[in-house]
Amino acid sequence: MKTLIVIGAGISGLVCGIYAQRSGFRTVILEKAGNPGGVSTSWKRKGYTFEGGIHWLIGAKKDVPLNDIWTETGALQDNNPVFFKDPVYTLIDGDVKLELRRDLRTLSEFAHEDRFRLAIMRFHVWCFSFFHTPVQDICGLKTRHPRKFSPIEFIKMGPAALLTPWLMSLSARNYIKRFRNVHLRRLLEAVVDPELNALSLIYTLSSFTTGDSGYPKGGSLRMAQNMADTFTALGGQIRYRTPALEIAEGGVRTADGLLESDAVVISMDARTAIDKLFTSPLQAPWATRMRRKLDTAQCMFIALGVRADLSAHPRCMQIQLDEPLHAGGIEFSALTVNNYSRDAAYAPEGCTAVTCILPGHSYEYWKSARADGSYAARKQEAVDGFVRMLAKVLPETEGKVEVSDMATPLTYERYCDTHEGSYMSEWKPWHFCCNAPIRYRKGLYFSGQRTAFSGGLPIAAETGRRTAQTLCRDFGAEFVSY
Repeated sequence: MKTLIVIGAGISGLVCGIYAQRSGFRTVILEKAGNPGGVSTSWKRKGYTFEGGIHWLIGAKKDVPLNDIWTETGALQDNNPVFFKDPVYTLIDGDVKLELRRDLRTLSEFAHEDRFRLAIMRFHVWCFSFFHTPVQDICGLKTRHPRKFSPIEFIKMGPAALLTPWLMSLSARNYIKRFRNVHLRRLLEAVVDPELNALSLIYTLSSFTTGDSGYPKGGSLRMAQNMADTFTALGGQIRYRTPALEIAEGGVRTADGLLESDAVVISMDARTAIDKLFTSPLQAPWATRMRRKLDTAQCMFIALGVRADLSAHPRCMQIQLDEPLHAGGIEFSALTVNNYSRDAAYAPEGCTAVTCILPGHSYEYWKSARADGSYAARKQEAVDGFVRMLAKVLPETEGKVEVSDMATPLTYERYCDTHEGSYMSEWKPWHFCCNAPIRYRKGLYFSGQRTAFSGGLPIAAETGRRTAQTLCRDFGAEFVSY
């Protein structure tokens, strides 16, 4: 039996490990942290659970190809049924409340002046309703359960393919600017970071309108643990708190010595790995490009435990601010706030877990703050500003915050070894990610966000599966999916 070491128990590493173990490899996953999931994670503080990973899961709908990966790897089971929230977002702008529902036609009732432009957007969204993250078999693979690609399915994706170059050339912000209604623009800016390309906006809206993108009960923690349990039930081993120190001849070196293996899959941030995991930093052309051109998606994350029941308020609010919030050297005029009051397991009875993601490049700001000793004080300033803002919009929270926490890009860097604390590569207009190859050479592979266009969990899952298939093809093993 061939042996495999996977570096990283994030979603991609778990997917790869499960398929490899099922296909006959004796697999060990090395994980730096004390739990699975990688960047897709949650954490607990004084009775509260703060969801730091999943906000919606593409592939949650049972009839889309990506759902096969989630079910085959045990990510979705009876213990984490999926909830499909509607409305998805609610804009709160003074006295104005505007909902983004899965039926986009409802927007026309609010923004009459944009009915024609909304009809065009709905057409763009409809074109992508036939497009799905491809889950196919690689060429030359022996597989027990081959996937067949229907020509009809390919034809249906034609309109999306024709729109893709134009949408990739345009930022989401510029796409949204075409609408006249200011409240409509502000609502749409909540869907994705406006600096990303318009394709990410349309694809995400399409996933909502087709009934996909739900939230599995228990969120990131439950889903990642389900996958870890599936892997260990197959005979695989996860070694937590065991960081990989170096890719060595014949295996991986850790603090406990050399772990021998026939193959290694690097499922951590490839940008970090090319400099950190090799005796000499990799100098392959793709690695040089990655060092020079890679963009990173960064964010700050604020979480509050509030001694109040906020179930009268929307689940996800895009809140326009009377005065801007300053955090990480960035000025925010609007904030997206997640309200977990309807998830009983996330807070003590009568209380609510509240989270907010603040996107933007703040790594250098926080790195400087750490160097001059002001890191903790500046974090507290940002949290205090958020608490004051929230009290203006949700008066029930005033004086009721009993737990607060904040993650910065340095937090993500420390726990997950991600380059500049990023959670994935950015997908800006006409930006093609500087990717690592799935197969570097026989016996050494990459998987995860840095091996394909950015795209969160779908890309993590698809590349993990593709890496496992490449491994099987190289070693003449039969790929077994379930």
